[in-house]
Amino acid sequence: MALFEGAGVALITPFKDNGEVNYEKLEELLEEQIAGGTDSIVICGTTGEASTMTHEEHLSVIKYTCEVVNKRIPVVAGTGSNCTETAIYLSKEAEKFGADGLLLVSPYYNKATQNGLIAHFTAVADAVKIPIILYNIPGRTGVTIAPQTIVTLCKNVPNIVGVKEASGNLTNIAEMLAMADGCVDVYSGNDDQIVPLLSLGGKGVVSVLSNVAPAQTHEICASWFRGDVKESARLQLEAIPLIGALFCEVNPIPVKAAMNLMGKKVGPLRLPLTEMEPANQERLKKAMEEYGIL
Repeated sequence: MALFEGAGVALITPFKDNGEVNYEKLEELLEEQIAGGTDSIVICGTTGEASTMTHEEHLSVIKYTCEVVNKRIPVVAGTGSNCTETAIYLSKEAEKFGADGLLLVSPYYNKATQNGLIAHFTAVADAVKIPIILYNIPGRTGVTIAPQTIVTLCKNVPNIVGVKEASGNLTNIAEMLAMADGCVDVYSGNDDQIVPLLSLGGKGVVSVLSNVAPAQTHEICASWFRGDVKESARLQLEAIPLIGALFCEVNPIPVKAAMNLMGKKVGPLRLPLTEMEPANQERLKKAMEEYGIL
């Protein structure tokens, strides 16, 4: 059983001007996502700037999100780390707070072998009972979770159920699904590849676009699952210029700029991320206007 099907939002974390987490704004964003038809909340991932949070902040945001959402839709908590013990600690705490599932990024910087990845993910999975989605994003971590490794983990570890694929490598993804025999739930980690992954048997997307266009992103997936492939593809292609603008600088710089342009007042980024370059902000603004969200 998939943890969720459709569009999960990789939610930003709103900050106050002094850099503290803005919980009042977070509640507002969560309610907006649920009202917009988002199928799952993915909290404290890359887009949520979890890498600049203390462990206390990280867990506080997960706990608060679980309380606000209150089981209306699944909450998937980002609890990955390049330290296995830290990932176990964060994962156990998130489970206690009521998270429905976990998103575990491959260990970054220390670049484990494939056997090391299997040992790492298995150790975390053994420490909790809730479902786990692996997160393959070699552009950030410096290591690829190989197709065979993902299949091995999903076949042999009961609560490892799928993968968020942000490698962009459709050949590897197709190979993985060919050998998976239905045991891997695949979610696109790239908003420009939602329909291609759905066409290979994917379950949906963990989306940055959903932060600014929740209803539209949900509908890309919903149209597909209704069997209206042509409409799903049309919606995907219509969003491509905006998606390009949302990734013209490193995520989540553009999406936070977009939300502030929309008047959502989600606050600043945390260093080392800095505000968007003026020329790129103009490109983003134009794409938002043309897409009809500004």
